[in-house]
Amino acid sequence: MHDPKSTLCSANGNLINTLDNAAQLRASPPVICYQTDSLPFFDITFYKSVRSVSVRTLLFDIPPRQARCFTVPAGSFFRISCLHGSQVGDLNLWQRDNLSERFFSGKTRQLHATHLTTGDRLWSNMPYLRPIATITDDSLQWYGWDDDGAGVHDVIGTRCDPYTHHNLHGENYHHCCHSNLTKALADKLGVSQREAEPHVHDVLNVFMCTGFTKDTHQYFMKASPARKGDYIEFFAETDLLGALSACPGGDCGATHSSDVAECHPLTVEVFTAPAESLKDWTPFQPSEYRPD
Repeated sequence: MHDPKSTLCSANGNLINTLDNAAQLRASPPVICYQTDSLPFFDITFYKSVRSVSVRTLLFDIPPRQARCFTVPAGSFFRISCLHGSQVGDLNLWQRDNLSERFFSGKTRQLHATHLTTGDRLWSNMPYLRPIATITDDSLQWYGWDDDGAGVHDVIGTRCDPYTHHNLHGENYHHCCHSNLTKALADKLGVSQREAEPHVHDVLNVFMCTGFTKDTHQYFMKASPARKGDYIEFFAETDLLGALSACPGGDCGATHSSDVAECHPLTVEVFTAPAESLKDWTPFQPSEYRPD
């Protein structure tokens, strides 16, 4: 017959052994989950060469607390800039002709880091799982990691959204980045916001400075180090549809999801390369993995 006292004693014994070994367990060395030596090589010489002969074909500003869509042909560059003041942006990317393929922040984070910079790639979701954009230049690469453990260009957060805001504050706010991206995509596609919303996904938080607190491990933000003239630039590895929101938090140094913060426009530019400069470029193809 099963003896519950025996089970309890055994459980207590295991707990005591675990506590005795706690320091040893915590001292276990970390193991990088994905060894990335076999990932596609970042050929900075190629990207710089193509960029040097590319011509600007699109320039526009995104107003504060709003979002806009834009398209980038494969083999072109696009730049997001703070030309009017420090401002955080939330970026979504889709394969232009197949919205089912879109930026996958989680896998990008696993393959690269919690915050991205020059040489990192933005990967798409499964079953495609390929680089759809490469970061080729970043004026904030100097920031690195500060004493709070924060970095810039975040793929650990999602985007401010009206649902979380309502749950926490009991009020409706209609200019969260999620709302802005939904409206912009709906306008671009000519569909309702309800139809567009499922396509909006976790973002690259451009210019946002974030981390996790060292004591409670909670997600935090601090004022972006971006100043007038700062930028991040990407190479489109496939035809892209982008959507960018100028976050209602401004530089996100104090608040978000409100009309309190000082906000600025974000500038988007597209630079198109001549065909001959891309003659040796091979676009990344979707994953060749096939289930049995």
